[in-house]
Amino acid sequence: MNNVNKTLYIPLYGKSYVSRKGIILSDEKAEEIWEKEGFPLKGKSKSKYLAYYMGMRSKVFDNWVKTQMENSGDAIVLHIGCGMDSRVLRVGTGNCMWYDIDFPDVITERKRYYGESKSYKMISGDARKTEWFSELPRDKKAIVVLEGISMYLQPKELKALFRDLRNFFSDIVILMDCYTTFAARASKYKNPINDVGVTVVYGLDDPKILEDDTKIFFLKEHEMTPEYLINELGGVEKTIFKKVYGGKISKKMYRLYEFIGLY
Repeated sequence: MNNVNKTLYIPLYGKSYVSRKGIILSDEKAEEIWEKEGFPLKGKSKSKYLAYYMGMRSKVFDNWVKTQMENSGDAIVLHIGCGMDSRVLRVGTGNCMWYDIDFPDVITERKRYYGESKSYKMISGDARKTEWFSELPRDKKAIVVLEGISMYLQPKELKALFRDLRNFFSDIVILMDCYTTFAARASKYKNPINDVGVTVVYGLDDPKILEDDTKIFFLKEHEMTPEYLINELGGVEKTIFKKVYGGKISKKMYRLYEFIGLY
């Protein structure tokens, strides 16, 4: 795998860590994969506080997807940049068709642990290209998960992805986490992804810039580390996490935005 693909092991470790502790997120598949693969992480990548953060981020995405599915009938779910994530197992497909999309070598690795079904497919594809769209049903409502991917796309690439998605689907909702531009600059010197060799990332300060020519509109910002999840931590860990990851300092670095596009 290239360095960007190796970043998938950081959230995988985080989810397996919190799952083993019985807090925030239940993810037996992450535990299984981490136990077998055990990709060597070092430094900040193995921080328990980062693990808590990864678990909370995933839980917020899970809850959002569940709500969207409940309100969307036979929509399709697209998890672009899925890595080894088991959201499809944690959430279930319900009445929806679910597609997990990532680079070919990631999907090859993923197929060692996940099997396809009538309601679940894995697709090899690059978010910066559209060839894989041919494997999707057209003119459906799409529930799109962009978790941990926007920071690896240049702003023009991110806008092109939004435009392509909007042109393909009848209506669309997107949840996407983003670095701020400050965080992107700082990441060159201090970021867990540096531990797997990634130094070039991109930030987004104003989500409304993605509205230009895309017909997808910023709807609202979500809380990445809601109080009810922070409260699952205890003692000094809760205090430290709240100050470093759950407060104003965190918002200077990392944001979570929801978008919508309707005809």
